[in-house]
Amino acid sequence: MPTTPRITAVIQARMASTRLPGKALLPLAGIPLVRHIIERVMAVPSVHAVVVAVPEGDDNLPITALARELGAESFAGSEDDVLDRFHRAADEFGGDYIVRVTADNPFTDTGFADLAVKKAVALQADICAPEGLPLGTSVEVISRFSLDAAFREGMRPHHREHVSPFIKENPGRFKIARFDSGMKERHRALRLTVDTEEDYRLAGILYDALYRGKPFPLADVLAYVDAHPELADINRHVEQRAMTHSAKRPGEK
Repeated sequence: MPTTPRITAVIQARMASTRLPGKALLPLAGIPLVRHIIERVMAVPSVHAVVVAVPEGDDNLPITALARELGAESFAGSEDDVLDRFHRAADEFGGDYIVRVTADNPFTDTGFADLAVKKAVALQADICAPEGLPLGTSVEVISRFSLDAAFREGMRPHHREHVSPFIKENPGRFKIARFDSGMKERHRALRLTVDTEEDYRLAGILYDALYRGKPFPLADVLAYVDAHPELADINRHVEQRAMTHSAKRPGEK
């Protein structure tokens, strides 16, 4: 019988966010933002292990302490070379497929994450993600083979900062699978990530309205925004940084 692939989720988190410092521990419905993300990822049925990967340094110890409190693993690595940190975390905790999650996204949808894992395994994809979800609600599922290749060969600054661009930039080499979420035209411009004060304000309103002690689905968020369309204007003006953006090269001061 075939062996069931091991699925490890790695959550990239840090305290030193440039646009909203300390956001990982900012409260949403009275609970630290990163705790919501950890709980959401731990609720994905197909995930076997959850690792919170932070930069080295005492500033990030509250995040790792919270991860351990919740039963997640933790790993400390490079601040600037996120691909190195991500790859070393996968080395330490294993996994045939690695689910990439960022600690900006307290609306990561557990259902779509589980579906992405199942499709990645079924298709033997090197990277798999749903299309058409609002920014901040999705994940990427990356095969260990393609992660290793990206680590060895992805040397441009944005390859190191954003983990997956090297894979996406080489579609002739890697099997890239995207599937229709069924939401291509719905709330296309809605920002459900937390990068700025405006993003955090919107997230706070939504969590106060919808959080009842456990992760709530994206469908609930969209229904609430449909009923209160003015909410989408709170952070509509915020410009999302391009994937090729890199604040500095790994190793630069």
